[in-house]
Amino acid sequence: MAKTIQVRVDDHLKDSADMLFASLGLDTSTAVRMFLVAAMQMGGIPFAVMHSSTQAERDTVIREAIARREAGERYYTIDECKAHMRAAIAEGASNAIC
Repeated sequence: MAKTIQVRVDDHLKDSADMLFASLGLDTSTAVRMFLVAAMQMGGIPFAVMHSSTQAERDTVIREAIARREAGERYYTIDECKAHMRAAIAEGASNAIC
């Protein structure tokens, strides 16, 4: 049995999305289904979700990461990262990161 999802968006966003998806040969319902399938396959949002930042802030983060790596700091595999995050969350951390 199929279920219905209703989402309220402003007229301009809906019209723009409809036109974009139509140009790709899709309707908006199909595009939303594709998003949901991709989210399930990825185990989360299928694109980066982050706070907006300036290029200078991103450059600083990258330089800091390079410095940590050059100092010999260990980097995790994706599986180690997930395990680290699960353990931190289980211990009550609200900001677990790798």
